[in-house]
Amino acid sequence: MDASLTSDDLELLRKSFSRNPAYRLVQNAVTQTSVDDLALDREIVVRTDHSVSHLLDDWAATNQKSSGRCWLFAGLNLLRVDAMRTMNLKSFEFSQNHVMFWDKLERANYFLEAVIDTADRDVDDRTVAFLLKDVANDGGQWNMFAALVKKHGLVPKSVMPETQSSSSTGRMNSVLRRLLRQGARDLRALPAGDLDAARERKQQILDVVHRVLCLHLGTPPETFAWQWTDKDRVFHRDGTLTPLEFAERYVTLPVEDYVCLVHDPRATSPQGRTFTVDRLGNVVGGGAVTYLNVDVALMKRLAKQTIMAGEPVWFGCDVGKMMRRDIGIWDADLYDLGAIYDTAFDLDKADRLLYQETAMTHAMLFTGVDVDGDTTRRWRVENSWGDKDADHGFYTMNDSWFDEYVFEIAVRRDQLPEELRTALDEDPIVLPAWDPMGALALAH
Repeated sequence: MDASLTSDDLELLRKSFSRNPAYRLVQNAVTQTSVDDLALDREIVVRTDHSVSHLLDDWAATNQKSSGRCWLFAGLNLLRVDAMRTMNLKSFEFSQNHVMFWDKLERANYFLEAVIDTADRDVDDRTVAFLLKDVANDGGQWNMFAALVKKHGLVPKSVMPETQSSSSTGRMNSVLRRLLRQGARDLRALPAGDLDAARERKQQILDVVHRVLCLHLGTPPETFAWQWTDKDRVFHRDGTLTPLEFAERYVTLPVEDYVCLVHDPRATSPQGRTFTVDRLGNVVGGGAVTYLNVDVALMKRLAKQTIMAGEPVWFGCDVGKMMRRDIGIWDADLYDLGAIYDTAFDLDKADRLLYQETAMTHAMLFTGVDVDGDTTRRWRVENSWGDKDADHGFYTMNDSWFDEYVFEIAVRRDQLPEELRTALDEDPIVLPAWDPMGALALAH
């Protein structure tokens, strides 16, 4: 049988479409209207509201604007809840620009060290090619966020506010990519095994990267004066602090005690085991990005318990699937695309990972849960896309969507069953650098 599309094949395709009057009706609609508007399940929309039985948020949503800093915003949004309670403030934000500055510099160093480590491989080696392709991204993981807070501390947003480039990172990132790829060429051209020469050249490259970051983002403060008036109009002055001192004083959550639970249902990913992704990280010496693979039911139970105990939950998901942004709803069956196209879309979660139809693309914060008896109905989500959509920037996730498109949550180690706490001490399985479980760190 001929592999090419013959004229007979094309005629059969044409007749197959034209003889079905329903297809022509749908064609008339889809050519004039968004397919999502046509496929939207109205019944799901009208029965989904933004109310939940356990609500934590009474603050305003943040806005990452044209950047891929969702993981930093979600992490800082978690920490600011505790800081607002500590300082008796109605509103407060840590500087997202400050944390991004150090992530960019640390990640440049991490990348250049990886280039040095793989300099003996061909430039078209799959790992080397992956490193060179995904340079200077904005994305990241919980462990990477924790490493930055531990090493560089935090500052209030007023101390290092947003800049044009922190809010729209594309142009700055393109300059950084050019510099780092050029640096990779230089490092790979050095005599094999000459680490002293490599590290000297690396330091020269980092000097330029630091200069670029300062020009685009501003220079991070070594110290700053901190004072504020709380929501009861009481004035407080805390003197001059370093970023590390500020973080130690106003972040009381045990950031380093949080672990990442993931739901990876692929047959190659056994539950109850830890995983890491090769070359995934930002701070050299800051520890590996480690996941513990568990059943999604356990993730949901721990997330619910954490929220009901008064603490939001950081999580990672495939944000764009089955989502209506303007009204702020996720549901596993939100769009009936099968009815529109007269076909089945039947990849399950494992197959979607295997065939690159899904991956972690966004991090956010659970700030509420709706529980009716023993049934979890929906989740409230603090996004970082501003306050124009959804419920002033807070979205509603029906429980069915959690099963299919949530991949990761960060919870305290002591919340885990004993056997899973023990599993955290085992050496992790190493997934390749291009595995989809590392995708959240590739956001642009």
